Amino acid sequence: MRRTQVHAALAALAVTTTLLPTTSLPAAAASPPAGPLPAGPAQAGRPGKAVPAVPAAPVAPATAHTAGRVEAAGRSVRYSWPGVYFEGRFRGTGVGIVLDDAANDYDVQIDGATVATLVTPGRTTYWVKNLRNGAHGVRLVKRSESPWAVGEFGGFVAAPGGAILPKPADHRRQIEFIGDSYTAGYGNMSGTRDCPAPGQIDRTTNADVSFGALTARGLGADYQINAFSGRGVVRNYNGIEPGTDYRTYYDRALIGVPGDVWKNPGTWHPQLIVIGLGINDFSTAINPGEPWTPESLVAAYKRAYHGFIDKLRSRYGKKAMIVVSATYMSNTTAFADAARQIVQDRNKRGDDRVRYWYYDNTDLDYGGCDWHPSAHDHKIISRRLGDFVATLPLRW
Repeated sequence: MRRTQVHAALAALAVTTTLLPTTSLPAAAASPPAGPLPAGPAQAGRPGKAVPAVPAAPVAPATAHTAGRVEAAGRSVRYSWPGVYFEGRFRGTGVGIVLDDAANDYDVQIDGATVATLVTPGRTTYWVKNLRNGAHGVRLVKRSESPWAVGEFGGFVAAPGGAILPKPADHRRQIEFIGDSYTAGYGNMSGTRDCPAPGQIDRTTNADVSFGALTARGLGADYQINAFSGRGVVRNYNGIEPGTDYRTYYDRALIGVPGDVWKNPGTWHPQLIVIGLGINDFSTAINPGEPWTPESLVAAYKRAYHGFIDKLRSRYGKKAMIVVSATYMSNTTAFADAARQIVQDRNKRGDDRVRYWYYDNTDLDYGGCDWHPSAHDHKIISRRLGDFVATLPLRW
């Protein structure tokens, strides 16, 4: 079977400051799927040389509708989960975006169209200029994963003669996506499955076109993508970093800060939670020295998954719909079987708002880095998820 190449989770990548045109990323290649698709750990960034910032914006939360886990830092907000986004409105011919981030990539969108991709921009204010004079919308979205690095957004500033308008309202519908590299959109914009170059995975990962983001936007929902590549419920990919798993990091706003806890501002009450965890638990053979047999790994997975659902129930209430998802793996059915059994157990206990969703490999090309779903695949998965969500008795 083919296995995802293990990219060192703590490896530093070469940091550059580049602005790419929106056409710079190649489309995903079309080719047949192969083998199980373990979700490899993400690379990490390290701070690069900062450049002086242009004048500070107003306090970031005051100028932008924010979706995703953030932590206040003076006039700015800090974050590390993929797919965090900020939406604002302004009047005039331009807008500045205040950033301090030497590790991540961002898309800048004006009135719904992507106008620039910022690659590890550092400490700066990026300006969009020469727009038609009038009211516009601006959106900044974090494309990449950066478990061990922190980005900082300082808000939007209007060009001379313009003004920042009241920020967009929160969407009534909210969805939380929990998962690994499939959920993060790992390497989904790559034109090749082989991505050995430094930074290549980061440059070709785009959470904004992951199946979760596509599904949420199609439903008119705000969303969080709380995804961490290479992590499982009890076992990480190929047994890496024993003693930790996805649950180690879930409660954090800043993934790489031990003891950090995200403080819900009181506005995040998702009616739908979609979980995709288990590829990394089961995609590779158990190594000598790991504390499991195949049977005890399944038992530990199910036990921990039940505990995780209990946590979500406590946090979001009995009315939230929780979707336990699984997908095709060519070398084992343990993931799908265990996930299905978890849902059956919850339903037998009287919790009928936990549902099972399985998506197979039909029409998927797995053309992303390391045999991950391509952008083409994410569109297909999103359509399938949207069709499934339409069958759920959601209260939104």
